[in-house]
Amino acid sequence: MDPGTLTHQQFVDFGTVINSRLGIKMPPSKQVMLQSRLQRRVRELGLASIHDYHTRFFSDEGAQEEELEHLLNLATTNKTDFFREPDHFHYLACRVLPAWLKDRPSPTLQVWCAGCSTGEEAYTLALTLLEQQERQDFQFDILATDVSTRVLHIAREAIYTEEQARPITPALKSRYLLRSTDPKARQVRMGPEVRQRVRFGHLNFLAESYGIPVTLDVIFFRNVMIYFDRDTQREVVSRMCRHLRVGGHLFIAHAETLQGMGLPLRSVGPSIYRHDPTAAQK
Repeated sequence: MDPGTLTHQQFVDFGTVINSRLGIKMPPSKQVMLQSRLQRRVRELGLASIHDYHTRFFSDEGAQEEELEHLLNLATTNKTDFFREPDHFHYLACRVLPAWLKDRPSPTLQVWCAGCSTGEEAYTLALTLLEQQERQDFQFDILATDVSTRVLHIAREAIYTEEQARPITPALKSRYLLRSTDPKARQVRMGPEVRQRVRFGHLNFLAESYGIPVTLDVIFFRNVMIYFDRDTQREVVSRMCRHLRVGGHLFIAHAETLQGMGLPLRSVGPSIYRHDPTAAQK
């Protein structure tokens, strides 16, 4: 069955929904990507074509609400790796953590992995902090969120191929990872000590309130802003700052910037910021 092509108008219609619900930009360059993903969804539903899917989505309010989560899952790109941009994890272990330990502003180091995708970054944070915990007495908690329910399911399973786990050092693998009992599977799973340190939850960055009950010490918000326009970037990071304690750290990707946004954040390193209310006044 050939599910057909995604017309320009259909792309605009779906893109408007995706942008309004997630804030994700849908430029023309994404039409081929969305078409490919919609074709797979059309086959899963047993529909004849993307045209039928479009008609069903926009003419049946009940069907739209039922299908909306799937459409939003299709729209998100989930590229991530263990120890991606490794200097950030080194800075966390060697600069942020020692400063936090000196002042102990709270009993537990609170970390948010915002836009966690399939879990590699959240578990890298857990591995980094567990390794430091062997040398120093402290507690930490990691909240990891994403808007895609599909990737959250993968993250909670915590099963990865040996190739995906390649960036993890042999010492950390032997200490914290479990190998599949089937050697042909060539898979590993995060051990229970790692999995227990990460709480996964669903969160849309466009929500008016993020509902985070604790004051955060560290936020990793990397490789997400590139999908937002500048106004949305400013709004989202501004909301994040409400949850980040003064003196707390925000990490973004090396390809991203907050320059000129007038946010209460002071640059302290490459793509690393510290919450400083006076910075917004400069």
